[in-house]
Amino acid sequence: MHPPVRQTLVCLVAACGMAATGAWAQVLPPPQNVVSLSASASMEVTKDWLTVVFSTTREGADPAVVQSQLRQALDVALTEARKAARPGQLEVLTGAFSLYPRYAPVSPKPPAGQPGIAGWLGSTELVVEGRDTQAIAQLTGRIQTMSIARVAFSLSREAREKVDGDVSAQAISRFRARADAVSRHFGFSGYTVREVNVSSNDPPGQMQPVMRAQAASRAMADESLPVEAGKAVVTATVGGSVQMIK
Repeated sequence: MHPPVRQTLVCLVAACGMAATGAWAQVLPPPQNVVSLSASASMEVTKDWLTVVFSTTREGADPAVVQSQLRQALDVALTEARKAARPGQLEVLTGAFSLYPRYAPVSPKPPAGQPGIAGWLGSTELVVEGRDTQAIAQLTGRIQTMSIARVAFSLSREAREKVDGDVSAQAISRFRARADAVSRHFGFSGYTVREVNVSSNDPPGQMQPVMRAQAASRAMADESLPVEAGKAVVTATVGGSVQMIK
């Protein structure tokens, strides 16, 4: 057999295969007796992770001096915080640091000029967080060089993973029960799952600002910060479609 003939036969076989595949795809009936469902479950759990953000500001004519003052205030606060640090219970990390110029207003009278730098303003943050809320609250009264800027309670990763598993299991159970009930109400004996999606929300910890004057006076009095964890609601949702069967 000559090569051109063999090549022609291969092309014909491929074309027949494609035609058969297209015909088979057209013969397949559309899905019937399919219904879309969703179910959800929620659980209220106590927040177990406390985050306290300390901050301080400095200003002056020399940016190097301002930066040095900020670093000194942060170093003192870090030294005190590290004394109480314990992995997972009380963790310490540095936060934002900024230093930028303050410009003098430009006179509207001629000759108009460019605004000059009137001084420098800088700020720095220290973040303390963990599960030991009492130790963190007591530490806030011992940090003297920085003020409390924001406070937030949230769920730790471990608590969130445990709650996610429980809530998802409840949502899946409710989805199955609803699928079974709907199938029977339509006169079917059961169902098969076609597609399903399980998702859960992530309740964020809301940072609550603290009045700087109150925070400063509290620190000077060596008092601990009063805290109340509150609750978080974790919700899982299961959505998808099932095919009812006789």
